[in-house]
Amino acid sequence: MTQAFDAAAQQIQLESRSRQAVELARKLGADACEVGASVDQGVGVSVREGEVETVELSRDQGIAVTVYLGQRKGSASSTDAGEASIRAVVEKAIAIARLHRARDLAAGLADAELMATHLPDLDVHHPWVLTTEEAIDLALACEAAGRGKAGIKSSDGASLSSGEGVRVYANSHGFLGSQCGGRHSLSCMLIAEDAAGMQRDYDFTSARNPRDLLAPERVGESAAEHTLRRLGRAAAGYRAACRYSSTPTWPRAWSAR
Repeated sequence: MTQAFDAAAQQIQLESRSRQAVELARKLGADACEVGASVDQGVGVSVREGEVETVELSRDQGIAVTVYLGQRKGSASSTDAGEASIRAVVEKAIAIARLHRARDLAAGLADAELMATHLPDLDVHHPWVLTTEEAIDLALACEAAGRGKAGIKSSDGASLSSGEGVRVYANSHGFLGSQCGGRHSLSCMLIAEDAAGMQRDYDFTSARNPRDLLAPERVGESAAEHTLRRLGRAAAGYRAACRYSSTPTWPRAWSAR
């Protein structure tokens, strides 16, 4: 991504903030508490007909606190994970719980002995060091490969996205789990035309590790192949439907994608 994202540092900070929220909730009178915190950052670009259409850089973060006063529950959240904000969120969650007069017998944390004790590495965090210019070039190459196929009339665009983030969960049983992760994708949608009319189709590639993505040219070529195959198939399907129905209808085209 174009902006530095230190996942390890973010993970340490969110774990610390989550512990702080749990401890504060207990000090303020909560019988039990659970906290979820996250931060995500990503880049997305889209191109159409050889021109850049959109460039988006995103960063989202938040923390959510749920407290239990006996069988009364209160929840609050914020997009600010600073210390002052955490205190405000915890206080608001407790105030909400105190407003509840009805008690929910099912409210509360799962028993402590049910908490996970082993958190395996799922191998889902593979950052992609990618500038905005490089992302645009990949999307353009993908679209160009599809547009270059005979029979393709125009393009609905190609898009590339890449993002990574951190998730943390903690509760008053002493459980704390966290994970860094990411996802990357590239897609292309094209339009083909023959005497019977126009058809549209697409293809894409998506992976946790950018090295596992298909080459941009292969995605574009595959999108073109899918689109061109729809031309004759759609016309033949319509003719068949007309023969067996007094009210012509377009048949559904199912795809393994």
